[in-house]
Amino acid sequence: MCGVHLFYYLDLCGLIMRLNVEFLVRIFGAIVGSVLLGIFGNSLAKTLGYSPDVFIVVFGLLGAISGFILTPYFTTRPMRSIRNSLAIMPPERLLALIVGILLGLVAAALFSLPLSLLPSPFREILPLIAALALVYVSVVLLMMRHKDLQGILGNFRPTNQRPSAAQSEEDVILLDTSVIIDGRITDISKTGFIRSTFLVPNFILSELQHVADSAEALRRNRGRRGLEVLSILQNETHIPIRITDMDITEVREADSKLVALARHLHCPIMTNDYNLNRVAELQGITVLNINDLANAVKALYLPGEELDVKIIQEGKEYGQGVGYLEDGTMVVVEDGRAHINQLQNVTVTKVLQTTAGRMIFARM
Repeated sequence: MCGVHLFYYLDLCGLIMRLNVEFLVRIFGAIVGSVLLGIFGNSLAKTLGYSPDVFIVVFGLLGAISGFILTPYFTTRPMRSIRNSLAIMPPERLLALIVGILLGLVAAALFSLPLSLLPSPFREILPLIAALALVYVSVVLLMMRHKDLQGILGNFRPTNQRPSAAQSEEDVILLDTSVIIDGRITDISKTGFIRSTFLVPNFILSELQHVADSAEALRRNRGRRGLEVLSILQNETHIPIRITDMDITEVREADSKLVALARHLHCPIMTNDYNLNRVAELQGITVLNINDLANAVKALYLPGEELDVKIIQEGKEYGQGVGYLEDGTMVVVEDGRAHINQLQNVTVTKVLQTTAGRMIFARM
């Protein structure tokens, strides 16, 4: 609990520091805006032949208000967005970005000398345009071929080097909040199919605690269920589980922190969250999805095989009946409407795999 409170305290301190920096930037923007628009108001008053005092005050106030409101959108917020993007960017893409900028600048320096010999105004404009264009082209090319760059750099590594501390550590799997609340991870752990160590960051534990302290009864029960699952994993399974203080301070969302931490540790994430699944896969991180595992171990029926199913309701099409197998697989039976609430032997005609699960079409 001390680690959780310390995490809250550090997070609050970081938020206060960011707010103070943004406030100072707003004050600076208000001063600059009031001075610039005040000068503009003075010039406008002289042009129109009016007294400049009123114009200076009005335009100065407009500049101060505009600068106070708009300055963060041009300073701190773009920088924060760039910093967050760099924090979750894969290392190979970040390396490609840096190398692309350096190569573009080198090429621009080579082109700047002949371009500076051109007549005015081309010698003042073209070097800057060439620098921007060459940097953009080199960055785009290297970002598109970053895997090739990684392979080239890998050829220069000595073959007899010792593994790093990160490589010599035991294999770990990061657990997401969704898979902890789901609870099926305890049954999977008891089977012995998983040998890696479960790693639960403190920010995931804090998220579970927030859910458990929710005023909504359903969310509160889900959070308490997640804490119980962690207790079961610690006491009743043979797989080691560790709580870690490792954190990614550059990002605030728990999912972004988890993706960045998985990329740093070179380990997979176990989750049931579809959005987190997609984001992690796009960044080259291995995702262990329990829903995919459940679909993979379901019994497979081929066309022509027979099975017994109880038809319990009507289907969408005329005459269809719908039943379910023990594992929840939907069975759509042609001409089964007349046999609702009856156990029937049916023949499989088609098996359809969808994102929601497996569907079986059959006939009487």
